[in-house]
Amino acid sequence: QVQLVESGGGLVQAGGSLRLSCAASGRISHIDTKAWFRQASGKERKLVATISGDGRTYYANSVKGRFTISRDSAKNTLSLQMNNLNPEDTAMYYCRQYGFWGQGVQVTVSS
Repeated sequence: QVQLVESGGGLVQAGGSLRLSCAASGRISHIDTKAWFRQASGKERKLVATISGDGRTYYANSVKGRFTISRDSAKNTLSLQMNNLNPEDTAMYYCRQYGFWGQGVQVTVSS
């Protein structure tokens, strides 16, 4: 069993920044590809970014150039730096590590 605890969500004005974190604990036995997803109200959950065990990253076109995914393997922590936020980024953000989901954090961007 793996526990994931997310933090860092909140309310920010358009153009602002937030940093999300996802700390993992429990039975962690391998290096995996980690990901951030988001789900806007009434819509399906969508992939935002991934980072592989060797550091390769992928970003959805909608966040490319504004968001940065990173991992600290020593601390089992996954992060998402979000810059130049816009109202379309408003959603619940979920991390995924080791096949488990975080509890989600709300990000709200006001215009």
